[in-house]
Amino acid sequence: MLQTQSLELILQKLKKNKSRKYKQKFLIPGLWLNQSNVSIEVNPYEFFIDSIEKIKSTIVNKKNSKEKRIYNMFVRLTTAFDHSCDNKIENFEGEFKDTGTFLKAISILPYIHSLGVNTIYLLPITSIGEDAKKGTLGSPYAIKNPYKLDDNLSEPMLEMSIEDEFKAFSEAVHLLGMELVCEFVFRTASIDSDLTLEHPDWFYWINSRIKDRENGDTSESKYGPPIYLKKELEAIKKKVELSDFSNSIQPHEQFRRMFTETPKKVARVDGKIMGLLSDKKTEVRIPGAFADWPPDDNQPAWSDVTYLKLFDKNDFNYIAYNTIRMYDTELSKDVNAVKNLWNYISGIIPYYIKNYHIDGVMIDMGHALPTRLRKQIVSEAQQVNEKFYFWEENFSVSSSSLHEGYSAVVGYLPFDANNPYKMRELIRKFSKKEFPINFFGTGENHNTPRCYSRISSLEFLKSLYCINLFLPNYTFIHSGFEIAEANPVNTGLDFTSEQITEFPPEKLGLFSNISFNWNNTNIVDYIQSVNQLKSKFIIDDDDIHDTDVQLIDVNDNRLVGFFRRDKISMTEILIISNFSNDNIFQAEVLNMGGVSKVENLVTNITSDVVNDAIKIDFEPYQVKIYKLHY
Repeated sequence: MLQTQSLELILQKLKKNKSRKYKQKFLIPGLWLNQSNVSIEVNPYEFFIDSIEKIKSTIVNKKNSKEKRIYNMFVRLTTAFDHSCDNKIENFEGEFKDTGTFLKAISILPYIHSLGVNTIYLLPITSIGEDAKKGTLGSPYAIKNPYKLDDNLSEPMLEMSIEDEFKAFSEAVHLLGMELVCEFVFRTASIDSDLTLEHPDWFYWINSRIKDRENGDTSESKYGPPIYLKKELEAIKKKVELSDFSNSIQPHEQFRRMFTETPKKVARVDGKIMGLLSDKKTEVRIPGAFADWPPDDNQPAWSDVTYLKLFDKNDFNYIAYNTIRMYDTELSKDVNAVKNLWNYISGIIPYYIKNYHIDGVMIDMGHALPTRLRKQIVSEAQQVNEKFYFWEENFSVSSSSLHEGYSAVVGYLPFDANNPYKMRELIRKFSKKEFPINFFGTGENHNTPRCYSRISSLEFLKSLYCINLFLPNYTFIHSGFEIAEANPVNTGLDFTSEQITEFPPEKLGLFSNISFNWNNTNIVDYIQSVNQLKSKFIIDDDDIHDTDVQLIDVNDNRLVGFFRRDKISMTEILIISNFSNDNIFQAEVLNMGGVSKVENLVTNITSDVVNDAIKIDFEPYQVKIYKLHY
């Protein structure tokens, strides 16, 4: 039986304050009540009470299914809203916050559940560092303490611990028959991490006199990503391509000399972590991190984050590609592993399983962890819950992830989903069952440009959702996709230098007081209707290894489509989309293989198949779904 003590405690506190006159106007998006896309004024106490009561009263027929439909939420951003309509997103103290909280996340679970979602995936919710924080709120990836939650996600009015508020959220997720997946960061920490005081040897240190290099500066006397000569970069990339990690090319000596021994004394001074070397004169600091691959990546440096020292060997006392990702063979020997740090890291997931009953985790940059540490993390979690599962932030879809204990990876669709040629190639691989592991069916995530910023068309969003829903991957909604949000959450991947300049941290929801345009035009009704269509005609599970998908033969390279056959009902469906901004007339689907007619499942209009082909007209980016008749 599900435990709901924390959720009940929140309900009691809300009811106790229900009669209290709320002094301010409190608006919420109509979508949060599955209504129109305009703001609605509510009594916040009544709204939160009604939401929890609805969750408690929902009857869920949870089936044992391999199919996952995921809603990816960054709590602080997804549930942020200008409730008082004063054109500001404020983090109130003593009142309901404009920024996102666990209470508001609970309140929108019925809305998320109505999208057909069965899995909630949260970006990091752990405590955030303050020193050199990015934007107005700081990055969730600047982890101050992985065993503590981010207090910014609490509602002070509840007068509850942040731990109990998250427990209530987990309880609500499970009451609705959904699973809860959290993202964890294991190889980095904030530069003012709590760990620095007790375990300075788990960190890299540099002389505090050394200044940080600004973006675009190529001075090797300042700290920043190692600068390599062109021929060195070519050699590094070639060796990594060949999986040759022996005698790796090191950064230049000037860079290596910046790094010092572990300080003998460490203290927090004015919010900053400072160390003093054994000579009692030299002050040292923890250096910031940077994108580790490729070595010439154009991402801005991460001033608030540093890399943990997973291996310790004098010759490799520096931060570079060969110490934090493509570990040099000499460095990665077992004798150099910082075992007490590994044990600390491996205990994080069991703690969250036991205390918050999470069902799975996404490991940030899991493929960049040492193999032995990764296995230790998986083993210790599954000793607590043998059904516990792992996802990997890996854009490659390969069997190596499966062998390392993952059940899914991010995959490469966020980079390719707007390209018809690449989408047809994806479908071809599905038809030949070439994918060894599940991956996310999405055209965007929190690190990439938004789909709607690439192609500003609701029909394109509908096409992407429909295609990914019927393909046997993990259907994935990155929050904001359904409301045609165009602004990125972060400029981590696939952005030009100009776009990175256009969106500094103050304009990005990953770091600052930002909210989605919840009253934007949306495709929510479409998502709900196409979900119903699928459940009516497709009975068997989406199994990447077993589902029958066949790429269609068309006479126009702007079209993307496939046949999907249900093995239980023997139903066959045709999904086809125009991946262009053009009107297409009399497009032909060829080689229909004995099909006599097709039935449009939206209009119910039936068309005959003539000479083993059908002709279809398309508006820009339009997707159509047909049932095949023989």
